[in-house]
Amino acid sequence: MTDKTFQPTETSVDPVCGMKIDHHAGKFSADHDGTTYHFCSDGCREKFTADPDRCLNGVPASEAIQPGTLYTCPMHPEIVQEGPGTCPICGMALEPMGIPAGDAPNEELIDFTRRLRVAVPLALIVAVIEMSGHLLGLDLLPFLSPHAKQRLLFVLATPVVLWCGWPFFVRGAQSLRTRHLNMFTLIGLGTGAAYVYSVVGTFAPGLFPKTMQDAHGLVPVYFEAAAVIIALVLLGQVIELRAREKTGGAIRALLELSPKTALRVHDGGETETVPLADIQVGDVLRVRPGDQVPIDGTVIDGRSQVDESMLTGEPVPVAKAQNDTVTGGTLNGTGAFDMRVDRTGAETTLSQVVNMVVEAQRSRAPIQRLADSVAGYFVPAVIAIAVIAFIVWLLTGPAPQLAHSLVAAVSVLIIACPCALGLATPISIMVATGRGAQAGFLIRNAAALERLAKVNTLVVDKTGTLTEGKPMLTNVEAATGYTKTKVLSFAAALESSSEHPLAVAILKGAADQGVKFEKARDFEAVTGKGVIGRVGGNIGGHAVRLGNALLMDDYRINILAVEDAVSRLRKEGKTVMYVAVDNRLAGIVAVVDPIRQSTKESVAALHGLGLRLVMATGDNMTTAQSVADQLGVDEVHAGMTPGDKLELVEGLMKQGAVVAMAGDGINDAPALAKADVGIAMGTGADVAVESADITLLRSDLRGVARGVKLSLATMANIKQNLFFAFFYNAIGVPIAAGVLYPVAGIVLSPMIAAAAMSLSSVSVVGNALRLRRIEL
Repeated sequence: MTDKTFQPTETSVDPVCGMKIDHHAGKFSADHDGTTYHFCSDGCREKFTADPDRCLNGVPASEAIQPGTLYTCPMHPEIVQEGPGTCPICGMALEPMGIPAGDAPNEELIDFTRRLRVAVPLALIVAVIEMSGHLLGLDLLPFLSPHAKQRLLFVLATPVVLWCGWPFFVRGAQSLRTRHLNMFTLIGLGTGAAYVYSVVGTFAPGLFPKTMQDAHGLVPVYFEAAAVIIALVLLGQVIELRAREKTGGAIRALLELSPKTALRVHDGGETETVPLADIQVGDVLRVRPGDQVPIDGTVIDGRSQVDESMLTGEPVPVAKAQNDTVTGGTLNGTGAFDMRVDRTGAETTLSQVVNMVVEAQRSRAPIQRLADSVAGYFVPAVIAIAVIAFIVWLLTGPAPQLAHSLVAAVSVLIIACPCALGLATPISIMVATGRGAQAGFLIRNAAALERLAKVNTLVVDKTGTLTEGKPMLTNVEAATGYTKTKVLSFAAALESSSEHPLAVAILKGAADQGVKFEKARDFEAVTGKGVIGRVGGNIGGHAVRLGNALLMDDYRINILAVEDAVSRLRKEGKTVMYVAVDNRLAGIVAVVDPIRQSTKESVAALHGLGLRLVMATGDNMTTAQSVADQLGVDEVHAGMTPGDKLELVEGLMKQGAVVAMAGDGINDAPALAKADVGIAMGTGADVAVESADITLLRSDLRGVARGVKLSLATMANIKQNLFFAFFYNAIGVPIAAGVLYPVAGIVLSPMIAAAAMSLSSVSVVGNALRLRRIEL
């Protein structure tokens, strides 16, 4: 820790924000390690007390990369090892896996930046000395002999090539050893050949033919080419590394959403500011107006409006009252409330979101196989072209043939470095998954993002997807021999053991009407049909069945007496359930699940993206069709069991459709798993979320439209990157080999080739970063 001791002066500096503080202004203060620190606000004081080391030293120990951390390659995620290193396939530095440490330094970026600072001035000096004579006819060092000048160039270029460029030679040698030829193979061969040739030419010019020697007995050397190439490649690598760091901006932004401290409420009502790491499940926290919700929990007292846009992408605040859940990192409005902590650490929503984004960024899209396949043949082909160019120039080129041959071969090797080709896909995927997380759209892997761009049919559940998923009881009808109160009592007794949204509606309706009921025994949920159980205190009690017509058919219960009422209610868009007691119809209950306000807009947006919408619901056809007609859904399938939904998805896929399935319930899980892309609503059942490729943090189809837009933009971006990489190499390699020399007298300098190679990588990264600004 930095030793800071404040003298008793009138002012001091806030260690958090750097503001000058007047000690007599009544501002906030805190003691740490025997020193009193003063702050401009309570917020700065809380940040300081939560982590004094971070404020005083810059980086807390907790955010350093821990021993035993697994590292992986950003371009080849199958490569995993403990500790840092380089990828045996592409030669890139491995990156730590898991949630990134927010302020942990990028060791490769630090190392390459240090080498770049040495390479640039030395390479510029070498280039100016050498090129001023060739291009301008100026002798900047007239006091040195030609031999001395060449030796000076050697002295200046050697640290650039052998120290600044050493990582490239190490990785190039590794690629030859592992037989995975890559960009560093070409860089090492090209600059190494230019440097070795120049060293031999400087110290043993007699080994070369007289035709290559000038009047002073010297041969042309290319120290400036080797040095400038190393400097340019280092510059490209530093720019690329910095740009790749930006792709993790969404993750770091999410991590920063969680406050570092929380206001814990003790049994006596007094409060205490404590670090978030000390919070335990069951603790009671107070959230004041304007505070961020510190962690996931349930409101136990008070009410407020909470801005959940950081997770859902929706700007409209959500009302929160007693028993409502709140998510860590969301922003409280003007109200205040106390909350009970439900989840901590890796179990919180924010941690799960970050983990999913990290895993998606490490995954590979199928389109990357094209780049990998091409790269596998590309480097050997480039080496072959370089050899051919060398031989052709040596046999047919102008004097000095050997020098021209070397220039052509080195230019081909340098300009063809496939770093842009390797970056084209993973950099876009990394940016896109981060952008999706910011919009409340979590992608499990890159393959799902690619498949989503090809989807032309979307199958949606009704309840909780098109509708609010919060039904309200509207009607109770009794059959002969029963009263409405009795029917509702039996229904509520059964549903008291269920967590289905329809059960919640019935229980709330019973409570609102003051209907008392007993808890059911032998409760059992019959998937896709309803619930059964026994109700009553007598021996055995009454056998009660609550569900749809399929359930009634199973027990051969006659429902004809209420069919007119059922038909009328269904035409009003209501869901009707039959209640049977001891295998005799007792009555019906009807609930309505309001259509989401955003659903009509979402359906229109999906149609605008070319998708055909198919509703698959366990509800009856009349109710389902009523909802479909209001929304403009293209096709309706009602009375669907989980198996039926699975068969529907399979059938559509056999017809050639690329199918996405969106749902939130247990009955949707098989279809979600089978579909080309499964989309789960984040508020749905865990099994639905686990079965899906993509999770929406809010049960709103607008998230699907956003996801489709993002996937289309991402695939277009990847194709642009691949085009840049392929087109650049297709044009650059022949020019470097000298095909324009016979007709135009153009020979490409290795320095120009290096600049073009670096520029291609930077252009690919820059193009991918445009996805961060895409409007969804």
